[in-house]
Amino acid sequence: MAVRIRLARMGAKKKPFYRLVAADSEAPRDGKFLDILGYYDPMKDPAVIKFHQDKISYWMGKGALVSESAGALLKKEGMMTSDSASSSAG
Repeated sequence: MAVRIRLARMGAKKKPFYRLVAADSEAPRDGKFLDILGYYDPMKDPAVIKFHQDKISYWMGKGALVSESAGALLKKEGMMTSDSASSSAG
């Protein structure tokens, strides 16, 4: 089972809210996940980004790959370097 750190869309129509989750790579976008790692609310001004650093470190230590969109948010928050983002692109 390959684990990916990615965004899962929540919220109503035209009002997106995203959870950062660790999920099986074959699970649907909004389907079953293993752990909630944080959230991202782009509708606020400025956008609200909250992540659990310890949970993200745990899953990355287990070999979880990071999606492009999740990687961009992690990089923006300073939790990921550009070389680790490029090595996890799969």
